[in-house]
This record gives sequence, C-alpha cells and structure tokens, in this order.
Amino acid sequence: MPLTDVRIRTAKPAEKPYKLSDERGLFLFVSPSGGKWWRMKYRFGGKEKQLSLGVYPDVSLKDARDRRDEARKLLANGIDPGEVKKAQKAAIFAASTNSFEAVAREWHATWKVGKSEEHAKKVIARLERDVFPWIGKKPVSEISPPVVLNNVLRRIEQRGYSETTFRAKGAISQVMCYAIATGRAERDPCQDLRGVLASPERGNYAAVTTPAEARKLLLAMDAFKGTYTVRAALLLAPLLFARIGELRTAKWTEIDLERAEWRYTVSKTKTEHLVPLAKQAVEILRDLHQLTGHGVYVFPGARDHEKPMSGGAINVALRRIGYDTGKEMTGHGFRAMARTLLAEELHFPREVIEHQLAHAVADTLGTAYNRTKFLKERRVMMQQWADYLDRLKKGADIVELRPTKMG
Repeated sequence: MPLTDVRIRTAKPAEKPYKLSDERGLFLFVSPSGGKWWRMKYRFGGKEKQLSLGVYPDVSLKDARDRRDEARKLLANGIDPGEVKKAQKAAIFAASTNSFEAVAREWHATWKVGKSEEHAKKVIARLERDVFPWIGKKPVSEISPPVVLNNVLRRIEQRGYSETTFRAKGAISQVMCYAIATGRAERDPCQDLRGVLASPERGNYAAVTTPAEARKLLLAMDAFKGTYTVRAALLLAPLLFARIGELRTAKWTEIDLERAEWRYTVSKTKTEHLVPLAKQAVEILRDLHQLTGHGVYVFPGARDHEKPMSGGAINVALRRIGYDTGKEMTGHGFRAMARTLLAEELHFPREVIEHQLAHAVADTLGTAYNRTKFLKERRVMMQQWADYLDRLKKGADIVELRPTKMG
C-alpha cells in the first residue's frame, strides 16, 4: 500500500529501526532516534543495492518519488544510479576544494611561513577584498586571462588604484602557479596579460618632497582634529619617518624616553633597528604616555585597546586634512619626504640617511645593516631634522643647514 503524508508524519520511533514501504523500491527508514530517511532498493549487476534519496521532511513524499523515478530511468539505460550519485558528490567536493578561493587559502597558508604577520594579513585581505568576490568560487582550471582581466583587474582599475591592480595580479599569479604545481591547473593566465594594464605611476608612494609642499602639509597636520592617538601618530610620522606598519605597532617596551630611543625589529628583514628621538618626538610621546602608557601599544586601536591602531588610520587622517593619498601624500611618503629634504636641504650623507631608513647600505666590508651604525651622526641628524620641520611651520626662509661637524 502506497505511503501517505499523514502516515509518514505520524510515524513514531520504535526500539528498533523499521521501514515503511511505498512503491517500486521506495521506502522510508525510521530510526529509534526519530530520524526518517528516504531510500530506494534496487538490483544492478545481479546485486541488491540501496540508494539514499534524502531526509524527511526536507525531501517530501512527492520529491522522494520523483528521485526514485529518475533513478529507475538510469537503471533502464543500464546505469547504476548509486555510481552516478558518487560521481556527483566527488564533483561537488572537487569544486569546493579546487575553487580559486580554496586553492588561494591553501597557498597562503604555505606561503606566509617566514613572512611578517602584517604582510601576510595584507595579502589575504587584498584577495578577500578584490579577488574572491568575483572569481573565488570558480574552479582554478577555468580561470582564463579574460576572467582575470574583466572580472578582477578592470574593476580595480575603475576605482583608480593602478598599483593595487598590479599587486592583485601578482597575487593571482602566485596562486595559479601553486595550482599548477599541485596538479589543479595547467597555465597561469596572468602570463598572457603582460602589457595589457596601464603601468602604475612610479615613485612608489605619493609624497611631498619640496620645502614649500612640506610646510603646507605640516600646517595642515597641526590643524587635524581627530582622536588624540591618531593625531600623535600623524605628528610623529614625519619626525620618525619609520615605515607606517612599524610606527602603528610600536610598543611602549620598545621606547626609552630617558635615553630618547626607540628600538624595534624591522618586520621586513627581522633585523634590529634604533631610532634616535628628537626632543620634539619625546615631548609628544611623554604626553601620549599619560593616555596609552598603561597598555602594550603606543597607538592602540580605537575599538580594541589590545590591538594596534588600524593600518589605514594615517592615510585616513591625511585624507581628512585634504590630501589625496593616491596622488599627493601617503603615510609611507614621509620616508621619501625625509630622504629627499635631508639630502637636498640639510645635506646629510646618503649612508647616514639610508641607515636611519633601515635600508641595507653597502660599505667596504660588504652590506652593513647595524642598528648602531652612524648612531652619533643619526642622533644629530634627527634633531636637526625636527628643528628644520619647526622652521618650515614657522614660515622661516629656507636656508641650508649643514650637519654639525662630528669628531
């Protein structure tokens, strides 16, 4: 006798599992826990088999009969419906594990070993923001040059971020190379996009590099009305000209206000670095210590004081005071500003400037990368630099200040 919705709905669990038969091999399996599963009994190749058709009530009586009829059509054509279902499951699993996003996350987990945490976070965040929404679900084997170009890169270009476009393309290329190495793709589509994109404007990061431009920027920064923490970070950025990632994650344990020093490990090179602090920087830090000195970070996050300030806080502040961070000035641009003006206006030696920037500098013994190299000269330079910035803000005539003779 065929099953009815009422009979299925009112079927109660028993001490042992039992079956409620329908027609043409279909039956409902009722477990002692009350679960109800649709199954179909059939024979193929002389063997009796069962095919799972879903769970009641997610699969209704009508749906179960439709699935049974589809399976019987396969049997009529000499096809085992159980094997078809296995193949379908395998295809779904392959699609989920071979999607671009799945492969990208697998690649990232391997690639990030040995990289700085901040850099690794930036790379995955870029993929999550600019790539996964558009091609994340596509199998890597179906990622073609037009898919990358039209679905991802052109979208970024339309926002006006040419440098980001190239960075996204580079990340996609690395993921595809990993997919090739693991046997899930045959070619990197980014190789066919050479010359297609407009080259990003060089100079790396937007920066002001003349005394007049620097004066205008410094006065605008003085007028910034944001939070005290972000304001302090903004005012310290030109005085210290460290990488913004290093500045925003600075810890109070790294700073010695009595010795006027900031010692930290450079994330890119894992080397120790020392920043002599001018009296102007010490003054800002002493004031800030009263607000954030009880915590770990010099510049704690606005929402979570256990984490450092947001990576985009400085650029947001620059935009609030009227600067286009894509074309005029960016947080990283304070390094270019210092490098240029220290050399052209204050005439400090290149090697002293480069050491303060935490760059490797070749010398007669090879590559020097010592946190105490030129320390005496750098102390003098950092104070003269801070004094020079004060002169600019006061509107004094730009005069050459040659470094103090050091013996």
